[in-house]
Amino acid sequence: MGFSTNPVAVLRRIGSRGRVGSALALSLLLASCASQKDDLLENTTPADQLYNEGLVQLQAGKRADAVKKFDDVDRLHPYSEWSKKAVLMQAYTQFERGAYTDCITSAQRFITLYPTSPDAAYAQYLTAESYYLQIPDVSRDQARTANALAAYDELIQKYPTSPYAEDARKKILSVKDQLGGKEMDIGRFYLRKHQYLAAINRFKSVVSQYQTTRHVEEALARLVECYYAMGVVNEAQTAAAVLGHNFPDSPWYKDSYDLLKKGGYEPSEDTSSWISRSLAGVKLL
Repeated sequence: MGFSTNPVAVLRRIGSRGRVGSALALSLLLASCASQKDDLLENTTPADQLYNEGLVQLQAGKRADAVKKFDDVDRLHPYSEWSKKAVLMQAYTQFERGAYTDCITSAQRFITLYPTSPDAAYAQYLTAESYYLQIPDVSRDQARTANALAAYDELIQKYPTSPYAEDARKKILSVKDQLGGKEMDIGRFYLRKHQYLAAINRFKSVVSQYQTTRHVEEALARLVECYYAMGVVNEAQTAAAVLGHNFPDSPWYKDSYDLLKKGGYEPSEDTSSWISRSLAGVKLL
């Protein structure tokens, strides 16, 4: 379940040369006077007025202008109650603009400045969502995916009863599936190169860290293949036995069983194996 990003809903929660040269000099002088006048006006504009002007810009769809107004509140009236609201609204507006890196910076600044605020959970949620929406294809570097997982984990640990915790738990499943998919992608690469130890390390990561993803079934079958190719038959038998126990109708199990059968072996679980220990008590998909 997602949460509303409507600004109203958010508010409820936080609530010739010589002549040219002379003309240029005159122009610069006038601009300087105007700038000083604007600065003076800015400095005397009440925080609540600047904040409300930001809301008007936001609701009019002028998000860049809204961000500037919220920044003005924070810059000109630091540590005020309006500044506190403005920092969070700035993060929200940047999120709506798709400026996710800026959103993360603003949201984390809010948490640093106001760690005990009831809105800190929302700021952490914006951080996690910003990473989540930047998750790339599985063939690319997954640093942002890992950051999303860390941000969601932090949200659940720090704010377990917040209205965003349940959504975070659901998103974590999909984030872990992505990270598991990346491990499988690298593992298959090493397997094709017959670099079995390197491949095992990747498939092992899936079995031990991402057991509840859709990749664990194939990972066990690949472990059978790798261990058997290395002559480590007992681990190949264990991987096949665990695979058969959890996915008896799987084509991956059939392939693993046939591979062992060719060498005169049967699936047989060694409960002292890391494979058995990693999956003990875990309900696989």
